[in-house]
This record gives sequence, structure tokens and C-alpha cells, in this order.
Amino acid sequence: MNTITVALAALVVVEHIYIMILETVATRSKTTARVFSMSLDVLSQKHVATLLKNQGVYNGVLAVLLAVALWQADVVWTRLLLAAVVLVAAYGSLTSNRWIVLKQGGLAIAALIASFMP
Repeated sequence: MNTITVALAALVVVEHIYIMILETVATRSKTTARVFSMSLDVLSQKHVATLLKNQGVYNGVLAVLLAVALWQADVVWTRLLLAAVVLVAAYGSLTSNRWIVLKQGGLAIAALIASFMP
């Protein structure tokens, strides 16, 4: 795997750990409200907090799996996991906010493209 792919994919790992922290630990924080464009009142609702925490676990697992793929220098699994990030970002772009594909998927798209370069 080339250095650019590793660097960009590592940034995707960091990004998803950050998202996981916002969703699981700082669920009701001003930062979480700003990042996800939600009010503190909405974040304070128990069912919303529960949904965010669940989603945060998925982001954390994805970060761990991508980190393992990078550590193992497994280009196939790295590409699959990056593609998953891109697909989820594309879905979010269609269903929530059109900029999610770039905000959440931008680094993954760049890393995926870089993974096909020599």
C-alpha cells in the first residue's frame, strides 16, 4: 500500500474515532450539536441520545477494523472499508445533507482513489 493511501486512511480512522466520541461520550455537548446541526434540546431527548450512542459504536468498530487493515497492510480490506464509508456518506448525502458525501466521505474517497495508484 502506498504512503498516501495509508496517511489518508489513517485520517479516516481518526475522523471516525472523533465521530464516535461525539456520539457516545459527548452526546449532549455543544460541539455535538454544532457538528450534527442539532439543538441541545433534541440531543437531550433520551431516544435521540440512545440512537446516537448506537451509531457511535458502529463508527468506533469501523475505525478499529480500518486501523487493523492498515496495520496488516491489507489493501483489499482497506479498500472495502473505505468503500463502506463512501457508500454510507453517499446515502447520508441523499437522505440527510448533501454535503455529507464530502464532509464524511471526502477523505475516504481520496484514500480509495490513492489505493489504486502505484
